[in-house]
Amino acid sequence: MKDGLIVTALSAVPRKRGARAMGWLARSGLSKLGVRLFVMAYGVDTSTAEKPLGDYGTLEAFFTRRLKPGARAITDEPSAMASPCDAKVAAVGRTTDGAIEVAPGRTLDVAELVGRPLDEEMDVAVLYLSPKDYHRVHVPREGRLVRWSYTPGDLWPVFPAAVRKVDGLFEHNERMAVVLDTDQGPLDVVLVGAFGVGRIELVTTDLLANDLREARAEDVDVAVKRGGDLGVFHLGSTVVLVAPPGAWAWDIAIGDDVRMGQRIAHHG
Repeated sequence: MKDGLIVTALSAVPRKRGARAMGWLARSGLSKLGVRLFVMAYGVDTSTAEKPLGDYGTLEAFFTRRLKPGARAITDEPSAMASPCDAKVAAVGRTTDGAIEVAPGRTLDVAELVGRPLDEEMDVAVLYLSPKDYHRVHVPREGRLVRWSYTPGDLWPVFPAAVRKVDGLFEHNERMAVVLDTDQGPLDVVLVGAFGVGRIELVTTDLLANDLREARAEDVDVAVKRGGDLGVFHLGSTVVLVAPPGAWAWDIAIGDDVRMGQRIAHHG
């Protein structure tokens, strides 16, 4: 089925209940039968997985797999921001009137995404994780994690055809986010859910997205190191980075494939 037809079909179904059903199936023992089919269908690189393919007892266990030691090098350049995930760059640059274009004629309202007023234009990177990607999210810059939040919402798919078709998709979808206090100022890391991604978790809380029914947020104070664990998608989705203008110079462009740990921005 074409991506556009998938989006049209999903407009007529209960997406959150559908995502919960998909999650239940992915966590069931029956789903182990689909792991190899999933790998073949999406061309997943299993050479970096922590365990042999046959050791994953469910599709969810495989999807949330860790990498084997040394599979990714975390940039140690003092001026660098590391990619928090394996992804394709869907958008990057500075906002205009508080928004950044994510598809022709479609924009992302950044203040709505992060859930607070913003007094200036912001620098933004939108990183799309496809089904073939590694789905854990890591700390892009050392500092302190000072706030986490959960925002309930819809669960539209986030592949490019959906972004082109659904207005305001990212800021309307379910999401969990953290604010990092770094030596270059605050850095928002927003994990945006999608259809089939009703479960998102963060290291700072036991709460899971899509298990909740109302917005939640908490101020915390946790030291974090570059490349450390931050969260995980239980199916693929999108990470959005939001930083004050001029704090970072992006080293990536739309369409680039990035790997967790590689340099994606630097400061002067």
